[in-house]
Amino acid sequence: MNYYPQRDDRIAELDAGEVTASELVQRHLNGSRLVKALHNMDYHRLFTRARPSGAADRSALPVSGDHEDAKTEVVWFMDVIGYDAVDIGTLAESWRSEPGTPVYVWPYLGEHPEGLGQEEAERWFRETPGRPVTADQVRELAAQVVRGPAGGTFVPGYVPGVRTRTV
Repeated sequence: MNYYPQRDDRIAELDAGEVTASELVQRHLNGSRLVKALHNMDYHRLFTRARPSGAADRSALPVSGDHEDAKTEVVWFMDVIGYDAVDIGTLAESWRSEPGTPVYVWPYLGEHPEGLGQEEAERWFRETPGRPVTADQVRELAAQVVRGPAGGTFVPGYVPGVRTRTV
């Protein structure tokens, strides 16, 4: 449910900000109760950063959807697999956690070492344990984003090691 124009080709509605990728998927799955979740942390950290409920180093992830009962089920599932959830609104608001936004992937990785070659960067990506991101941090990061075409853009002055590309 993440739109990558270089992978998915250009989708005019998304590029123009008329709908979010989640709304477009919901439209195609008419009658379903779509929830956008588990999409903003990379696959490796999603496996290795899971922690029991109440753990001090447990991470939170954003959740968005139009059906409260469906979100409740997804939040329960996220808790079972080791994550807290932060409700960031409806599918129309899901752009706050799309690729290129401050809450997407990089906060969970931690500080990326500078000057790494491609092979070293790939090794760092595979080996870094990442860091926890609290519910308050997810709320703050999601609130900072400004809507732009095909996802969000960073608010001027935002710094903490967040990148707009993936390794």
